[in-house]
Amino acid sequence: MSGRMKLEVLLSCMHKEDMDIISDSRITGSAVVINQCDKEDYDELKTKNGLARMYSVKDRGLTKSRNMAIEKSQGDICLLCDDDEVFKKDYEEKIVSAYEELSDADIIIFKMADRKPSFPDKVIRLGFPKIMKVSSWQISFKRNSLIESGVRFDELLGAGTGNGAEEELKFLKDSLKARLKIYYMPREIASVGQESSTWFKGFNEKFFKDRGNTTRYILGLPISLFYAFYYVIRKRNMYKKDISSFKALKSILSGIKENRLTKLSKNKGKI
Repeated sequence: MSGRMKLEVLLSCMHKEDMDIISDSRITGSAVVINQCDKEDYDELKTKNGLARMYSVKDRGLTKSRNMAIEKSQGDICLLCDDDEVFKKDYEEKIVSAYEELSDADIIIFKMADRKPSFPDKVIRLGFPKIMKVSSWQISFKRNSLIESGVRFDELLGAGTGNGAEEELKFLKDSLKARLKIYYMPREIASVGQESSTWFKGFNEKFFKDRGNTTRYILGLPISLFYAFYYVIRKRNMYKKDISSFKALKSILSGIKENRLTKLSKNKGKI
């Protein structure tokens, strides 16, 4: 891909003792690996088409890991990656050519194998509320677009914070606010396991309360109230074995009322 844009995978993982995750994920190009563990270290590995660099750090939190990877990255295009992804052999070509075809795109959302598509099988421009259907492992972006806009992952959200997830929604919403252009490209670049989660402990009252807090923080009061009723009704089959609809709604409304993340964000800004 000489003379073309350079792709770099940004991979977040924990407690890795070596760089086997590069071959396990079938990464053939450049990568930045943020390995959250109990030591500070650096290692690198030559790949077929580039260089994989692993930074072992003592910091904790998925969004901190994402932001560190962005700062360490050197590629023209970056792709978010979790430690349970396995890439298709032509993922580099698919991603780079997508940015060549969509030259005005700042962010491109890709399709994942073995996952039910959230969008039609065609290129579409994404805005709100369509960005609510995007998962983090689908997200790629032009590094310069992010650096120039100042958009980063919100470190109050995500695994390791105790505040629940939705960090990708906040990231994409902030990107839209910064006038970055987001597209969906229906090309499969990888498969993702996601058999376990470091933050999801079941559909309990805390899950719904956290969701109330995150949606209030990200979407504001009116939309979060509408979303609370939508989610409880629409997702009932998903959670009904664990909690009643009444308790689910009561918990999510409790989180909206508490509004803890908004208050934390304001206090953080005063420090």
